Amino acid sequence: MIDTGVLRHHVAATWSDSIVPKLCDYVRIPNKSPLFDPEWDEHGHMEQAIQLLANWCTAQPIAGMHVEIMRLTGRTPLLFVDIPGQVDGCVLLYGHLDKQPEFTGWEEGLGPWQPVLRDGKLYGRGGADDGYAVFASLTAIAALDAQRIPHARCVVLIEASEESGSPDLSAHVEALGRRLGIPSLVVCLDAECGNYDQLWCTTSLRGNLIGTLDVQVLTEGVHSGMGSGIAPSCFRILCQLLSRIENEAGGELLLESLSIPVPAERRRQAETTAAVLGEEVWKRLPFVPGARPLTHDPVELLLNSTWRPSLTVTGLDGLPALRDAGNVLVPQLSVKLSFRLPPTADPQRAARMVKDALEAQPPYGARVAFTPGSAMAGWNAPAFEPWLERSLQRASRGNFARELLCMGSGGSIPFMGMLGERFPETQFLVAGVLGPHANAHGPNEFLHLDTARKLTICVAQVLADHASHG
Repeated sequence: MIDTGVLRHHVAATWSDSIVPKLCDYVRIPNKSPLFDPEWDEHGHMEQAIQLLANWCTAQPIAGMHVEIMRLTGRTPLLFVDIPGQVDGCVLLYGHLDKQPEFTGWEEGLGPWQPVLRDGKLYGRGGADDGYAVFASLTAIAALDAQRIPHARCVVLIEASEESGSPDLSAHVEALGRRLGIPSLVVCLDAECGNYDQLWCTTSLRGNLIGTLDVQVLTEGVHSGMGSGIAPSCFRILCQLLSRIENEAGGELLLESLSIPVPAERRRQAETTAAVLGEEVWKRLPFVPGARPLTHDPVELLLNSTWRPSLTVTGLDGLPALRDAGNVLVPQLSVKLSFRLPPTADPQRAARMVKDALEAQPPYGARVAFTPGSAMAGWNAPAFEPWLERSLQRASRGNFARELLCMGSGGSIPFMGMLGERFPETQFLVAGVLGPHANAHGPNEFLHLDTARKLTICVAQVLADHASHG
Protein backbone atom coordinates (compact mmCIF):
# COMPACT_ATOMS: atom_id res chain seq x y z
CA MET A 1 0.00 0.00 0.00
CA ILE A 2 1.21 3.49 -0.82
CA ASP A 3 1.64 5.88 2.06
CA THR A 4 -0.04 8.86 0.39
CA GLY A 5 1.39 11.34 2.88
CA VAL A 6 4.93 10.22 2.14
CA LEU A 7 4.15 10.21 -1.59
CA ARG A 8 2.89 13.80 -1.51
CA HIS A 9 5.89 14.96 0.51
CA HIS A 10 8.33 13.27 -1.87
CA VAL A 11 6.69 14.81 -4.95
CA ALA A 12 6.36 18.28 -3.40
CA ALA A 13 10.00 18.32 -2.27
CA THR A 14 11.27 17.17 -5.67
CA TRP A 15 9.23 19.80 -7.48
CA SER A 16 10.35 22.68 -5.25
CA ASP A 17 13.99 21.68 -4.78
CA SER A 18 14.85 20.16 -8.16
CA ILE A 19 12.22 20.42 -10.89
CA VAL A 20 11.29 24.10 -10.74
CA PRO A 21 14.92 25.35 -10.84
CA LYS A 22 15.70 23.02 -13.74
CA LEU A 23 12.53 24.01 -15.60
CA CYS A 24 13.59 27.65 -15.28
CA ASP A 25 16.85 26.72 -17.02
CA TYR A 26 14.85 24.86 -19.68
CA VAL A 27 12.56 27.84 -20.35
CA ARG A 28 15.61 29.99 -21.08
CA ILE A 29 16.60 27.79 -24.03
CA PRO A 30 14.99 28.91 -27.34
CA ASN A 31 14.86 25.35 -28.70
CA LYS A 32 12.23 25.97 -31.34
CA SER A 33 10.87 23.03 -33.28
CA PRO A 34 12.47 22.39 -36.71
CA LEU A 35 9.46 23.80 -38.56
CA PHE A 36 10.25 27.18 -36.99
CA ASP A 37 14.05 26.84 -36.86
CA PRO A 38 15.26 24.86 -39.90
CA GLU A 39 18.86 25.42 -38.75
CA TRP A 40 18.20 23.97 -35.31
CA ASP A 41 21.24 21.71 -35.48
CA GLU A 42 23.66 24.57 -36.20
CA HIS A 43 22.12 26.80 -33.54
CA GLY A 44 22.59 24.15 -30.86
CA HIS A 45 19.55 25.00 -28.73
CA MET A 46 17.98 21.57 -29.15
CA GLU A 47 21.22 19.93 -28.07
CA GLN A 48 21.40 22.17 -25.03
CA ALA A 49 17.83 21.26 -24.05
CA ILE A 50 18.21 17.51 -24.44
CA GLN A 51 21.49 17.52 -22.53
CA LEU A 52 19.81 19.42 -19.70
CA LEU A 53 17.01 16.85 -19.48
CA ALA A 54 19.33 13.86 -19.85
CA ASN A 55 21.64 15.10 -17.08
CA TRP A 56 18.70 15.63 -14.74
CA CYS A 57 17.32 12.17 -15.50
CA THR A 58 20.69 10.52 -14.85
CA ALA A 59 20.86 12.13 -11.41
CA GLN A 60 17.53 10.69 -10.23
CA PRO A 61 17.51 7.93 -7.56
CA ILE A 62 16.08 5.18 -9.76
CA ALA A 63 17.89 1.86 -9.65
CA GLY A 64 18.92 0.27 -12.94
CA MET A 65 17.81 3.23 -15.06
CA HIS A 66 19.38 3.60 -18.51
CA VAL A 67 19.40 7.10 -20.06
CA GLU A 68 20.33 7.51 -23.72
CA ILE A 69 20.21 10.28 -26.30
CA MET A 70 19.35 8.60 -29.59
CA ARG A 71 20.56 10.18 -32.81
CA LEU A 72 19.68 9.54 -36.45
CA THR A 73 21.34 11.40 -39.32
CA GLY A 74 19.40 14.50 -40.34
CA ARG A 75 16.80 14.10 -37.58
CA THR A 76 16.18 15.67 -34.21
CA PRO A 77 17.39 13.63 -31.22
CA LEU A 78 15.26 11.49 -28.93
CA LEU A 79 15.67 11.06 -25.18
CA PHE A 80 15.17 7.39 -24.29
CA VAL A 81 14.94 6.32 -20.66
CA ASP A 82 14.55 2.63 -19.79
CA ILE A 83 13.63 1.73 -16.20
CA PRO A 84 13.38 -1.91 -15.10
CA GLY A 85 10.23 -3.05 -13.35
CA GLN A 86 9.46 -5.43 -10.55
CA VAL A 87 6.41 -6.98 -12.25
CA ASP A 88 5.57 -8.05 -15.78
CA GLY A 89 4.39 -5.56 -18.36
CA CYS A 90 5.53 -2.29 -19.84
CA VAL A 91 4.41 1.33 -19.53
CA LEU A 92 5.34 3.98 -22.09
CA LEU A 93 5.55 7.57 -20.85
CA TYR A 94 5.71 10.27 -23.52
CA GLY A 95 6.55 13.96 -23.80
CA HIS A 96 8.43 16.39 -26.03
CA LEU A 97 11.11 19.04 -25.55
CA ASP A 98 10.77 21.21 -28.69
CA LYS A 99 8.91 24.50 -28.48
CA GLN A 100 6.69 26.81 -30.44
CA PRO A 101 8.11 30.21 -31.57
CA GLU A 102 8.01 33.35 -29.45
CA PHE A 103 4.76 35.01 -30.62
CA THR A 104 3.86 38.57 -29.64
CA GLY A 105 1.80 40.13 -26.86
CA TRP A 106 3.69 39.04 -23.74
CA GLU A 107 2.85 41.15 -20.72
CA GLU A 108 5.46 43.53 -19.35
CA GLY A 109 7.97 41.57 -17.30
CA LEU A 110 7.21 38.30 -19.10
CA GLY A 111 8.77 36.75 -22.18
CA PRO A 112 9.11 33.43 -23.97
CA TRP A 113 12.68 32.73 -22.83
CA GLN A 114 12.42 34.47 -19.48
CA PRO A 115 11.24 32.21 -16.62
CA VAL A 116 9.10 34.09 -14.11
CA LEU A 117 7.51 32.60 -10.99
CA ARG A 118 4.33 34.45 -10.11
CA ASP A 119 1.23 33.43 -8.13
CA GLY A 120 2.01 29.72 -8.26
CA LYS A 121 2.72 29.72 -11.99
CA LEU A 122 5.93 29.38 -13.98
CA TYR A 123 5.72 31.65 -17.02
CA GLY A 124 7.73 31.07 -20.17
CA ARG A 125 7.64 29.06 -23.37
CA GLY A 126 7.60 25.29 -23.13
CA GLY A 127 7.28 24.65 -19.41
CA ALA A 128 3.69 23.46 -19.69
CA ASP A 129 3.91 22.35 -23.34
CA ASP A 130 5.46 20.16 -22.33
CA GLY A 131 8.91 20.34 -20.80
CA TYR A 132 7.58 19.30 -17.41
CA ALA A 133 6.58 15.82 -18.69
CA VAL A 134 9.91 14.06 -18.21
CA PHE A 135 10.33 15.60 -14.75
CA ALA A 136 6.86 14.52 -13.64
CA SER A 137 7.25 11.02 -15.13
CA LEU A 138 10.55 10.19 -13.44
CA THR A 139 9.49 11.79 -10.16
CA ALA A 140 6.40 9.58 -10.06
CA ILE A 141 8.56 6.49 -10.61
CA ALA A 142 11.18 7.58 -8.07
CA ALA A 143 8.45 8.21 -5.49
CA LEU A 144 7.23 4.62 -5.89
CA ASP A 145 10.77 3.28 -5.65
CA ALA A 146 11.32 5.25 -2.44
CA GLN A 147 8.46 3.26 -0.84
CA ARG A 148 9.40 0.01 -2.61
CA ILE A 149 6.07 -0.01 -4.41
CA PRO A 150 6.38 -2.28 -7.48
CA HIS A 151 5.76 -1.04 -10.99
CA ALA A 152 6.12 -2.46 -14.48
CA ARG A 153 9.05 -1.67 -16.73
CA CYS A 154 8.81 2.00 -17.72
CA VAL A 155 10.03 3.40 -21.01
CA VAL A 156 10.18 7.18 -21.32
CA LEU A 157 10.30 8.78 -24.77
CA ILE A 158 10.91 12.52 -25.08
CA GLU A 159 10.93 13.60 -28.71
CA ALA A 160 12.14 16.86 -30.25
CA SER A 161 9.86 17.44 -33.26
CA GLU A 162 6.30 17.24 -31.89
CA GLU A 163 5.50 20.89 -32.60
CA SER A 164 6.43 20.22 -36.23
CA GLY A 165 4.09 17.24 -36.52
CA SER A 166 6.54 14.61 -35.19
CA PRO A 167 8.25 13.94 -38.55
CA ASP A 168 11.23 12.28 -36.84
CA LEU A 169 9.45 10.16 -34.26
CA SER A 170 8.46 7.19 -36.39
CA ALA A 171 12.07 6.76 -37.53
CA HIS A 172 13.22 6.66 -33.92
CA VAL A 173 10.49 4.18 -33.00
CA GLU A 174 11.58 1.94 -35.87
CA ALA A 175 15.22 2.26 -34.78
CA LEU A 176 14.29 1.23 -31.24
CA GLY A 177 12.54 -1.87 -32.52
CA ARG A 178 12.09 -4.47 -29.80
CA ARG A 179 13.74 -2.23 -27.23
CA LEU A 180 10.47 -0.31 -27.06
CA GLY A 181 8.50 -3.34 -25.95
CA ILE A 182 4.72 -3.71 -26.11
CA PRO A 183 3.18 -1.25 -23.64
CA SER A 184 -0.09 -2.14 -21.97
CA LEU A 185 -0.39 1.46 -20.72
CA VAL A 186 0.66 4.74 -22.29
CA VAL A 187 0.97 7.90 -20.19
CA CYS A 188 1.05 11.15 -22.16
CA LEU A 189 1.35 14.45 -20.27
CA ASP A 190 0.92 16.80 -23.23
CA ALA A 191 -2.80 17.51 -22.99
CA GLU A 192 -5.33 20.00 -21.66
CA CYS A 193 -7.36 20.30 -18.48
CA GLY A 194 -10.72 22.00 -18.33
CA ASN A 195 -9.91 23.58 -14.98
CA TYR A 196 -7.32 23.20 -12.22
CA ASP A 197 -9.78 21.64 -9.78
CA GLN A 198 -9.80 17.97 -10.81
CA LEU A 199 -8.09 15.33 -12.92
CA TRP A 200 -8.93 15.54 -16.61
CA CYS A 201 -8.33 12.77 -19.12
CA THR A 202 -8.27 13.41 -22.85
CA THR A 203 -10.28 10.85 -24.82
CA SER A 204 -9.84 12.17 -28.36
CA LEU A 205 -7.59 14.46 -30.38
CA ARG A 206 -8.35 16.18 -33.65
CA GLY A 207 -6.14 15.68 -36.66
CA ASN A 208 -4.37 18.53 -38.42
CA LEU A 209 -3.82 19.43 -42.05
CA ILE A 210 -1.50 22.34 -42.81
CA GLY A 211 -0.94 23.74 -46.27
CA THR A 212 -0.16 26.86 -48.28
CA LEU A 213 -2.63 28.47 -50.68
CA ASP A 214 -1.03 30.63 -53.39
CA VAL A 215 -2.99 33.07 -55.57
CA GLN A 216 -1.31 35.02 -58.41
CA VAL A 217 -2.92 37.40 -60.89
CA LEU A 218 -0.10 39.69 -62.09
CA THR A 219 3.61 39.24 -62.73
CA GLU A 220 4.38 42.40 -60.74
CA GLY A 221 2.64 44.98 -58.62
CA VAL A 222 0.93 47.90 -60.37
CA HIS A 223 -0.42 51.31 -59.34
CA SER A 224 -3.85 50.72 -57.83
CA GLY A 225 -5.25 53.74 -59.64
CA MET A 226 -4.25 52.17 -62.95
CA GLY A 227 -4.87 48.49 -62.24
CA SER A 228 -7.89 48.31 -59.94
CA GLY A 229 -11.16 47.83 -61.76
CA ILE A 230 -9.28 46.04 -64.54
CA ALA A 231 -7.34 43.30 -62.76
CA PRO A 232 -9.10 41.34 -60.02
CA SER A 233 -7.72 41.70 -56.52
CA CYS A 234 -5.76 38.72 -55.21
CA PHE A 235 -7.35 39.31 -51.82
CA ARG A 236 -10.87 39.10 -53.28
CA ILE A 237 -10.01 35.88 -55.11
CA LEU A 238 -8.56 34.51 -51.89
CA CYS A 239 -11.81 35.25 -50.06
CA GLN A 240 -13.82 33.57 -52.85
CA LEU A 241 -11.69 30.46 -52.64
CA LEU A 242 -11.95 30.19 -48.86
CA SER A 243 -15.74 30.55 -49.19
CA ARG A 244 -15.73 27.28 -51.11
CA ILE A 245 -14.68 25.38 -48.03
CA GLU A 246 -15.89 27.50 -45.11
CA ASN A 247 -19.15 29.24 -44.29
CA GLU A 248 -17.82 32.70 -43.47
CA ALA A 249 -20.90 33.49 -41.36
CA GLY A 250 -20.83 30.53 -38.98
CA GLY A 251 -17.42 28.96 -39.55
CA GLU A 252 -18.73 25.53 -40.58
CA LEU A 253 -16.65 23.68 -43.15
CA LEU A 254 -18.62 22.92 -46.31
CA LEU A 255 -16.79 19.81 -47.55
CA GLU A 256 -18.89 16.86 -46.42
CA SER A 257 -15.88 14.58 -46.56
CA LEU A 258 -14.33 16.50 -43.64
CA SER A 259 -17.28 15.97 -41.29
CA ILE A 260 -17.81 12.82 -39.23
CA PRO A 261 -20.75 12.18 -36.87
CA VAL A 262 -19.93 12.62 -33.18
CA PRO A 263 -20.05 9.27 -31.32
CA ALA A 264 -22.68 9.08 -28.61
CA GLU A 265 -20.11 8.55 -25.83
CA ARG A 266 -18.12 11.62 -26.85
CA ARG A 267 -21.29 13.72 -26.95
CA ARG A 268 -22.16 12.49 -23.45
CA GLN A 269 -18.70 13.48 -22.22
CA ALA A 270 -19.12 16.93 -23.78
CA GLU A 271 -22.45 17.35 -22.01
CA THR A 272 -20.91 16.36 -18.67
CA THR A 273 -17.98 18.73 -19.20
CA ALA A 274 -20.30 21.56 -20.22
CA ALA A 275 -22.35 21.08 -17.04
CA VAL A 276 -19.17 21.56 -14.97
CA LEU A 277 -17.50 24.37 -16.93
CA GLY A 278 -20.56 26.29 -18.16
CA GLU A 279 -19.61 29.71 -19.53
CA GLU A 280 -15.95 29.04 -18.74
CA VAL A 281 -15.84 27.05 -21.98
CA TRP A 282 -15.69 30.35 -23.84
CA LYS A 283 -14.78 32.82 -21.09
CA ARG A 284 -11.32 31.22 -20.75
CA LEU A 285 -10.44 32.76 -24.12
CA PRO A 286 -9.16 36.38 -24.16
CA PHE A 287 -12.04 37.98 -26.07
CA VAL A 288 -11.91 41.74 -26.53
CA PRO A 289 -14.78 43.62 -24.85
CA GLY A 290 -17.96 43.13 -26.86
CA ALA A 291 -16.77 40.10 -28.84
CA ARG A 292 -18.67 36.84 -28.40
CA PRO A 293 -18.24 33.15 -29.26
CA LEU A 294 -19.89 31.38 -32.19
CA THR A 295 -22.68 30.27 -29.84
CA HIS A 296 -23.33 30.47 -26.11
CA ASP A 297 -24.22 26.77 -25.93
CA PRO A 298 -21.21 25.19 -24.15
CA VAL A 299 -21.99 21.70 -25.47
CA GLU A 300 -21.90 22.89 -29.08
CA LEU A 301 -18.71 24.86 -28.44
CA LEU A 302 -17.02 21.80 -26.98
CA LEU A 303 -18.07 19.63 -29.92
CA ASN A 304 -16.97 22.36 -32.34
CA SER A 305 -13.52 22.41 -30.79
CA THR A 306 -13.03 18.66 -30.30
CA TRP A 307 -14.88 16.73 -33.03
CA ARG A 308 -15.92 19.07 -35.81
CA PRO A 309 -13.55 20.33 -38.51
CA SER A 310 -12.43 23.95 -38.58
CA LEU A 311 -10.17 26.26 -40.55
CA THR A 312 -7.74 28.91 -39.34
CA VAL A 313 -5.59 31.21 -41.48
CA THR A 314 -2.33 31.29 -39.56
CA GLY A 315 -0.01 33.23 -41.88
CA LEU A 316 0.00 35.64 -44.83
CA ASP A 317 2.69 36.65 -47.32
CA GLY A 318 2.35 39.19 -50.11
CA LEU A 319 0.85 42.18 -48.33
CA PRO A 320 3.33 44.78 -47.04
CA ALA A 321 3.30 46.00 -43.47
CA LEU A 322 1.00 48.96 -42.89
CA ARG A 323 3.86 51.44 -42.74
CA ASP A 324 5.08 50.23 -46.15
CA ALA A 325 1.70 49.89 -47.85
CA GLY A 326 1.48 52.17 -50.88
CA ASN A 327 -1.30 52.40 -53.46
CA VAL A 328 -0.31 49.17 -55.16
CA LEU A 329 -2.33 46.26 -56.50
CA VAL A 330 -0.29 43.32 -55.20
CA PRO A 331 0.48 40.61 -57.77
CA GLN A 332 0.14 37.56 -55.52
CA LEU A 333 -0.77 36.37 -52.05
CA SER A 334 0.09 33.25 -50.06
CA VAL A 335 -1.68 32.13 -46.91
CA LYS A 336 -0.98 29.27 -44.56
CA LEU A 337 -4.11 27.28 -43.76
CA SER A 338 -4.51 25.08 -40.70
CA PHE A 339 -7.40 22.62 -40.75
CA ARG A 340 -8.43 20.79 -37.60
CA LEU A 341 -9.94 17.46 -38.57
CA PRO A 342 -12.29 15.09 -36.71
CA PRO A 343 -10.37 12.51 -34.66
CA THR A 344 -11.17 9.63 -37.02
CA ALA A 345 -10.84 11.50 -40.32
CA ASP A 346 -8.29 10.39 -42.94
CA PRO A 347 -5.87 13.34 -43.25
CA GLN A 348 -4.55 12.28 -46.66
CA ARG A 349 -8.04 12.10 -48.11
CA ALA A 350 -8.81 15.47 -46.51
CA ALA A 351 -5.74 16.97 -48.20
CA ARG A 352 -6.92 15.74 -51.61
CA MET A 353 -10.44 17.05 -51.08
CA VAL A 354 -9.22 20.49 -50.00
CA LYS A 355 -6.77 20.72 -52.91
CA ASP A 356 -9.45 19.76 -55.45
CA ALA A 357 -11.94 22.27 -54.02
CA LEU A 358 -9.48 25.18 -53.97
CA GLU A 359 -7.83 24.61 -57.35
CA ALA A 360 -10.87 23.80 -59.51
CA GLN A 361 -11.91 26.52 -61.99
CA PRO A 362 -9.94 29.41 -60.45
CA PRO A 363 -11.74 32.77 -60.59
CA TYR A 364 -10.64 34.96 -63.53
CA GLY A 365 -8.15 32.29 -64.59
CA ALA A 366 -5.80 33.22 -61.76
CA ARG A 367 -2.95 30.90 -60.83
CA VAL A 368 -4.13 29.01 -57.77
CA ALA A 369 -2.23 26.25 -55.99
CA PHE A 370 -2.76 24.53 -52.66
CA THR A 371 0.35 22.74 -51.41
CA PRO A 372 -0.30 20.42 -48.47
CA GLY A 373 2.36 20.33 -45.78
CA SER A 374 1.92 18.09 -42.78
CA ALA A 375 -1.18 15.90 -42.58
CA MET A 376 -1.63 14.30 -39.16
CA ALA A 377 -4.29 11.84 -38.13
CA GLY A 378 -6.28 12.39 -34.97
CA TRP A 379 -6.97 9.83 -32.28
CA ASN A 380 -9.97 8.34 -30.50
CA ALA A 381 -9.14 6.53 -27.27
CA PRO A 382 -10.34 3.03 -26.48
CA ALA A 383 -12.69 2.70 -23.52
CA PHE A 384 -11.01 2.59 -20.12
CA GLU A 385 -10.57 -0.86 -18.66
CA PRO A 386 -12.31 -1.11 -15.25
CA TRP A 387 -9.04 -1.07 -13.28
CA LEU A 388 -7.89 2.13 -15.00
CA GLU A 389 -11.18 3.94 -14.55
CA ARG A 390 -11.20 3.03 -10.84
CA SER A 391 -7.58 4.13 -10.48
CA LEU A 392 -8.18 7.47 -12.17
CA GLN A 393 -11.27 8.16 -10.08
CA ARG A 394 -9.36 7.42 -6.87
CA ALA A 395 -6.49 9.61 -8.00
CA SER A 396 -8.78 12.53 -8.79
CA ARG A 397 -10.73 12.27 -5.55
CA GLY A 398 -7.62 11.75 -3.45
CA ASN A 399 -5.58 14.62 -4.91
CA PHE A 400 -8.20 17.11 -6.09
CA ALA A 401 -11.21 16.14 -3.94
CA ARG A 402 -13.26 16.17 -7.15
CA GLU A 403 -14.49 13.61 -9.67
CA LEU A 404 -12.51 12.61 -12.74
CA LEU A 405 -13.71 14.23 -15.97
CA CYS A 406 -13.03 13.19 -19.55
CA MET A 407 -13.14 15.35 -22.65
CA GLY A 408 -11.84 15.58 -26.19
CA SER A 409 -9.08 17.96 -27.16
CA GLY A 410 -9.03 20.27 -30.13
CA GLY A 411 -5.29 19.90 -30.65
CA SER A 412 -3.13 17.12 -32.04
CA ILE A 413 -0.50 14.79 -30.60
CA PRO A 414 0.75 12.81 -33.61
CA PHE A 415 2.30 10.09 -31.45
CA MET A 416 -1.09 9.08 -30.04
CA GLY A 417 -2.45 8.20 -33.46
CA MET A 418 0.74 6.30 -34.27
CA LEU A 419 0.54 4.33 -31.01
CA GLY A 420 -3.18 3.65 -31.42
CA GLU A 421 -2.50 1.94 -34.74
CA ARG A 422 0.60 0.11 -33.52
CA PHE A 423 -0.83 -1.09 -30.19
CA PRO A 424 -4.63 -1.32 -30.52
CA GLU A 425 -5.04 -3.11 -27.17
CA THR A 426 -3.14 -0.49 -25.17
CA GLN A 427 -4.76 1.65 -22.49
CA PHE A 428 -4.10 5.40 -22.43
CA LEU A 429 -3.80 8.04 -19.75
CA VAL A 430 -3.60 11.31 -21.66
CA ALA A 431 -3.60 14.28 -19.31
CA GLY A 432 -1.92 17.64 -18.86
CA VAL A 433 -1.76 21.05 -17.26
CA LEU A 434 -2.92 23.27 -20.14
CA GLY A 435 -5.95 24.76 -18.42
CA PRO A 436 -7.68 28.16 -18.58
CA HIS A 437 -5.36 30.97 -19.72
CA ALA A 438 -2.26 28.69 -19.79
CA ASN A 439 -2.03 29.81 -23.43
CA ALA A 440 0.34 27.29 -24.97
CA HIS A 441 1.74 28.58 -28.31
CA GLY A 442 0.67 32.13 -27.48
CA PRO A 443 1.86 34.90 -25.16
CA ASN A 444 2.06 34.51 -21.38
CA GLU A 445 2.21 30.70 -21.43
CA PHE A 446 2.42 29.31 -17.92
CA LEU A 447 2.73 26.05 -16.01
CA HIS A 448 0.26 25.77 -13.12
CA LEU A 449 2.61 24.31 -10.51
CA ASP A 450 0.06 22.95 -8.04
CA THR A 451 -1.74 21.08 -10.81
CA ALA A 452 1.57 19.71 -12.09
CA ARG A 453 2.46 18.40 -8.63
CA LYS A 454 -0.95 16.76 -8.19
CA LEU A 455 -0.79 15.24 -11.66
CA THR A 456 2.61 13.75 -10.78
CA ILE A 457 1.06 12.05 -7.76
CA CYS A 458 -1.82 10.77 -9.91
CA VAL A 459 0.66 9.22 -12.35
CA ALA A 460 2.46 7.47 -9.50
CA GLN A 461 -0.79 6.03 -8.19
CA VAL A 462 -1.87 4.83 -11.65
CA LEU A 463 1.53 3.16 -12.18
CA ALA A 464 1.12 1.34 -8.88
CA ASP A 465 -2.43 0.25 -9.75
CA HIS A 466 -1.26 -0.90 -13.19
CA ALA A 467 1.28 -3.18 -11.53
CA SER A 468 -1.21 -4.64 -9.07
CA HIS A 469 -4.33 -5.11 -11.20
CA GLY A 470 -3.06 -8.42 -12.56
